[in-house]
Amino acid sequence: MTPLCNWVRYAAAAFALALIIGLAAPVSAQQPTSVNPTASAVKEQQLLQELQRVQGRITIPDAKESVLIQPAGRDWRQFHEVTLRWIGAIAILGMLVVLVGFYLWRGMVRIDSGRSGRKIVRFSPFERFIHWMTATCFIVLAISGLNITFGKPLLLPLMSPEAFTTWSEAAKYAHNYLSFPFTIGVIVIFLIWIGGNIPNSVDAEWIKRGGGLVGDDHPPAYRFNAGQKLMYWVVVLGGGAVAISGYILMFPFYGTGIAGMQLAQIVHGVVAVLFVAVMLAHIYIGSIGMEGAFEAMGTGEVDVNWAKEHHKLWVDEEMGKGRSSGRAAQPAE
Repeated sequence: MTPLCNWVRYAAAAFALALIIGLAAPVSAQQPTSVNPTASAVKEQQLLQELQRVQGRITIPDAKESVLIQPAGRDWRQFHEVTLRWIGAIAILGMLVVLVGFYLWRGMVRIDSGRSGRKIVRFSPFERFIHWMTATCFIVLAISGLNITFGKPLLLPLMSPEAFTTWSEAAKYAHNYLSFPFTIGVIVIFLIWIGGNIPNSVDAEWIKRGGGLVGDDHPPAYRFNAGQKLMYWVVVLGGGAVAISGYILMFPFYGTGIAGMQLAQIVHGVVAVLFVAVMLAHIYIGSIGMEGAFEAMGTGEVDVNWAKEHHKLWVDEEMGKGRSSGRAAQPAE
């Protein structure tokens, strides 16, 4: 029996060894015969570009939390911290340099024939209210928005981190909440002045003759000249663009994802800094750039001679209706 038992044991051992080798073969077949730690078969850039994100698996309902790395965010950060600052600095500082140079060269555009002492109503109280409400909101939005882009490099070195945090938080709330009356103002401006801001042939002649800003020529214009019409469309289109893109950022993930919000931020930032630059020119013309211009939105009435020099066709229409010497003018054409 002993030889038989030994034979059985050897057979069982051989069978077990064969079984182990058979099970291990498929696993070993999947492993590389050699590992080269310097191989370039898998590159980091290829991995990062896989669907433009590195994503894991999660069990919580919020699926966007599974995105671990979003490489496009690096491009957005470069834009926000470098590119946008250059665009804003060139546009805003460039406009200030141009305006200062223009003022030193041209000075204030005076009323050539002097003041007549007679007034004509140019804007109604409602129109002036909408203008100043929108303008006030715009100034606060511009300052608080520029703080996001330029606050860290410009203001933080001048104050304590605590003070900068307090200021930035207040600016953020002001920026968010004042966006609503600003948007309402842009919509109302579009509606009440659209009739007088459609381009026509008179505008082409006004531009050709320099708009009264170059030399002593004062080309005739209706209630709004070509320059004012351009400003109107900047406010309507530019204000609409910053409003829509801003609300996308204020209410994230409502109808858009991370990529959409990054695009919205780029649009919001670029349009906003250009908007600020253009509004500097508007503020200049309406204040120190032209004699009598501020009165239009200040009191609503302008001197008749000023109106004749800058908006002769409109004055002719109003005079034909007997609307001068303090009597109400038609709010809009």
